[in-house]
Amino acid sequence: MPSKDLSAKALPMTTMLSSDLPLPKIGRGKVRDIYAVDDDRLLLLTTDRISAFDVVMGETIPMKGAVLTQISAFWFNELEGVVPHHMISADTDEIIAAVPALKPHRAEILGRAMLSRRTTVFPIECVIRGYLSGSAWKEYAASGTLAGEKLMAGLVESEKLEPAIFSPATKAETGHDENITIARMREVVGDETAYTLESMTRAIYTLGEELAREQGIIIADTKFEFGRDKDGRIILIDEVMTPDSSRFWAVDAYKPGQPQASFDKQPLRDYLDVERRAGRWNGDARRRRCRRAWWRRPANGIWRRIGA
Repeated sequence: MPSKDLSAKALPMTTMLSSDLPLPKIGRGKVRDIYAVDDDRLLLLTTDRISAFDVVMGETIPMKGAVLTQISAFWFNELEGVVPHHMISADTDEIIAAVPALKPHRAEILGRAMLSRRTTVFPIECVIRGYLSGSAWKEYAASGTLAGEKLMAGLVESEKLEPAIFSPATKAETGHDENITIARMREVVGDETAYTLESMTRAIYTLGEELAREQGIIIADTKFEFGRDKDGRIILIDEVMTPDSSRFWAVDAYKPGQPQASFDKQPLRDYLDVERRAGRWNGDARRRRCRRAWWRRPANGIWRRIGA
């Protein structure tokens, strides 16, 4: 279940760079801290960290983690009956009832914690692109390819791709993820699993893109992760169609042939790219304090569109 108490009135405007809960911490990602609950369950705690170009910034966005968690919870619920997933609950009180040791930490985990099933994670990020943008556009403009595979000639930046293109990548523990061909993906996970991952990715994106469009948002591209649970099922894990994992545009402002204004991390990427080209940032988060203005516009824009 998603949290019933995620609202502007219920949640104070707090921020979290890291967490310290009374459970074994078994992992720390760019944004999430991962805790072991027992042999079958994990607690995913989404902080307010933000990364770009594989660098975690030294500053946070207040309540970003709660927003990401509850957007994912919304999608997991919408996907019931479409694909199996790892979420048990994202409701704070339900989580505390299941894990009583967290009761003294209610304020800390409010809205930003998700109780999840453990899985063995596939080392593949399942990227699907409904529009030609970002790194995909850069590669296409240079060579007419995407992940080394030829696309039709004459496409323009931000053009809608029909059908959407499945473009897997390796999931790197450190450094950059690497785009790979579907043939290479089959070598890594096997033919049957590769087929299942692509089919599930397309089903999730089709549903999500349609629902988001009804709210005035284009999901231009996104990425999913999958794992195999203890029963051998392939299930959807991690986050789903959030501003961290997706490229969001406004339907009413969409104009192919040019870059689009984004309700996601793209303003930060653009800002850092300018700073790097000007010699003011060398890729070290400790050497650059980011202006807060870059995130207010996209954050406010998507907040209005989802009706929060």
